[in-house]
Amino acid sequence: MTTWQWVKLVGNFLNLSTPAGAFVGVLGRATFTRGPRGLYFANGYKLGFPVAGAFTIGNVILSKNDRSYFDDPALLRHEERHSWQYFCLIGLPMLPLYVVGVVISFLLTGDPASRNPFERMANLKDGGYVERPIQPLGKTVTQAFSVLRSRPKGP
Repeated sequence: MTTWQWVKLVGNFLNLSTPAGAFVGVLGRATFTRGPRGLYFANGYKLGFPVAGAFTIGNVILSKNDRSYFDDPALLRHEERHSWQYFCLIGLPMLPLYVVGVVISFLLTGDPASRNPFERMANLKDGGYVERPIQPLGKTVTQAFSVLRSRPKGP
C-alpha cells in the first residue's frame, strides 16, 4: 500500500465509515476478506437494500456476489474512488449527500447514477453505468409511474 492508502485506511476507521461498513456487512451476513490497497470485501451480502451489484461504506466494499466479482480492475478502481470520497467527506456525511445525488440524478435523467456527482467522480463507466441524457421532468415522472404500474400485484 502507498502512504496515502494507509492514510485513507486509518482516516476511514477514525471517521467511523469503515466500522459502519463492517457493521452493515455483519447485518447482511457477508463473508469478509482483505482486498488490495487497504480495502475489505464483504461478499455474499444478503439484505435487499441497496439494490446494487456492489456498494462501498468506508473501506468496505459490499456485494451480493462472490469474491471473483472484484476481479474486474475497473470496478475495483470505481469502488476505491468511493472509499476516497468517504475519506474526503469525513465519513458518514457521505451517505445523505450520496442520496441527494441519487435524487437529483433521477429527476434529471430518470437514472440514479448518470448525474450523481459521486458516481461521476468515481467514473460511471468503471462502475458499469451508462450515462443517460438529461430529459424533461415530465418524462421522468411518466417513466417512474409506468414502472410502478407494471409491477405485479398480489401477495
